[in-house]
Order: sequence, then structure tokens, then C-alpha cells
Amino acid sequence: MSSLPLEGLRVVEFSHMVMGPSIGLILGDLGADVIKIEPEGGDHTRRLLGSGAGYFPMYNRNKRSVCINLKTPEGMDQALELADSADIVIENFRPGALEKLGLGAANLRKRNPRLIFCSAKGFLAGPYEQRTALDEVAQMMGGLAYMTGPPGRPLRAGASVIDVTGGMFGVIGILAALERRHRTGEGAEVKCSLFETTAFLVGQHMAQQAVTGKAAAPMPARISAWAIYDVFDVADGEQVFVGVVSDSQWELFCAAFGLDDFAADESLKLNNERVLARDRILPVIREMFSSMKKAELLGKLEAIGLPAAPITRPEELFDDPHLNAGGGLVDLSLPDGTQMRLPALPIEIDGERAGVRHNLPEPGEHGKEIFGGGNSKAADS
Repeated sequence: MSSLPLEGLRVVEFSHMVMGPSIGLILGDLGADVIKIEPEGGDHTRRLLGSGAGYFPMYNRNKRSVCINLKTPEGMDQALELADSADIVIENFRPGALEKLGLGAANLRKRNPRLIFCSAKGFLAGPYEQRTALDEVAQMMGGLAYMTGPPGRPLRAGASVIDVTGGMFGVIGILAALERRHRTGEGAEVKCSLFETTAFLVGQHMAQQAVTGKAAAPMPARISAWAIYDVFDVADGEQVFVGVVSDSQWELFCAAFGLDDFAADESLKLNNERVLARDRILPVIREMFSSMKKAELLGKLEAIGLPAAPITRPEELFDDPHLNAGGGLVDLSLPDGTQMRLPALPIEIDGERAGVRHNLPEPGEHGKEIFGGGNSKAADS
């Protein structure tokens, strides 16, 4: 992309784990100069094992790194120097942590009135505001885990969906504040949160209760809005999701698969009538699909334009032809030389995707560059 939309903006990021870094990732991919402030030795997220091993490489490209000891006068001077030069500051530490150091929104905005200060927290203002939260905590108390698992078995979603979506809302708030700054010249304090993000995502289920008078059942036990909207076993031991979500799709589906009896049945012409007849329809469909191979079924469904999908594992996306053809994966290298391809920002601007300008930084890699040669341990790290 020849000219990135956020070029010329400086972002200073005091963050770790996922939510805060995801904000910096999005802004960085869109062209902002993102400076990641790490403790001496580097962000501890770099060294997580297990399910945390992918956090740092996924959410920290297109950033420059400096290591600063915020507990020293010299480190504080460097942090304030960066914040004074910034358009945006991001932080996702526990409530009050940066305020105690003199790096909270009030102090930094007093020094730099045009600053947009974004805090990524567990909760917005209210009785829970001081609580510690994680993605999992928010999913549990916000109703998402209840809706994801079968009855009696709450289950978190299979990715850090609240951290990342919360970060996306943070970016929306930052971009809105930037637009206002164009008119007023003043910065803003933006807050995004895990709990309220979760509540927003389950809002459709709250609305369902308000409309129908009945609480939404967990997704595995839900009454679907469509008769065919499920995962089906196929002949080669694989599974395929198939959805038939309109009356016209039902006609196409019946014609393509030779379901003449269903097509002629006037009681199945309308969607809601088919939903009530699921117990009659689904056994026939399951038996038919069980005799077909995955490729055959998907090919037939794609030919008539019906929504369908194989059940894919994350590691299979490395070889996905669509992602590879459309710039959906970007090349990165770890500091140890390990090469990898990871998902690009899922946005096209003027038909182009944002790529990688800065590889994953080593801890403090850009200290001398940013501080003009630097004479401190932090700048030299």
C-alpha cells in the first residue's frame, strides 16, 4: 500500500498480553509509528508457553521497541519525552498502575493537550471498575461462556475473542477521537473494556429474551432460526457445516439434491414452518450427507450458492488458497530466525492489504534510534 492512512501519527504503547497490543497492531498495520515500551529484558509475554506462545508474534509486528525502567528517574524522563511527542498513548495495566507513576491520562494530557490516551481495562466505570479481569473472566461473567458450551458446561470461545474485539473497540474510540481532534484541536481519554465488550456481543441474546419472553438457550442446545443450519458427518470421516437460510435457498437445495417430496410439500414452503418440522427434515438430510464425500458435497453446495464450510483447524489455514492468493497472510521472522506466516489485518483499502513494515522487534531494538543515540542503559538495551 503506497500511502497508509495513519502515516505520521505516533503511538506510544505501554501494554502486554493481547488486548493492548492488539490496539497497537491495528494502528501499526494502518501506518502509525508504534513505539512499544517494554521493561528491561523485554515484555514477559515474549516468554509465555502453551496457549500463550502465539500472543507476542501475532500482536506485535509493525512496532518499534524500547526498554525502559519506569522506576528510575531516567526511565521516567524517557517515558514522558515519548508521551509528550505522541498523538496516542495505549495502556492496559491494572487500574491505577500508571497513575501512581505519573503516567496516567490526567498528567500526560495536561502536558500534551492533543494527546489521545486509550486505556484497555477489564471494566468501564461502575462497581466493578477496580476488579482484575482477563478474557476468560469476561466471557464467564458476561454470558458468552454460558452461550458457547452445552447446558451446564460453560465454555470459553476458542480464541481470545474478547481481548481482540475489545481492542478493536479501542481503535474505534481512538479514530473517533482523532476525527474530533481535527475539529477542536483537543485530545481525549478513551476507555475500552473486556466486560462491556462481552455484554455487547451477547446483546443479540438479550434482545431475543426481550422479544420472545424466553431466555436464549446455549448455542449447542439452541432452537435454530433455520431448519438446516448445522454440522453434518460425511462419508470420509469429515464434517461439513451447511446452512439453508431462505425460502429461495430451500427451493435450490431441494432441486439440487433431488428432494422432490420436500419440494412438493406445501407445509415446508416457509422458513418458520420448516423450523417447526426440523425433526422430520434433519434425519433425511443427515442420512443423505453421510453417503457423500466432503469435496463432492461442498462442490455441489458451492455450485448452487448455498453457505457451507469444511471444519478447518487453525494450522490448516497456512495452506488456505484464498488467504495465500489474496495477501491474507504476511511473512514474519522471530528474533531467533524462525520464519512464519500470520494473518494480515482483515481490511482492504483501495483494493490493497496492509503488510509488514517492521518485523517483530527484539527487546529495546530501537532505543538508540528513538532516543537519538541514547546514553542510558534503557536506550542501549
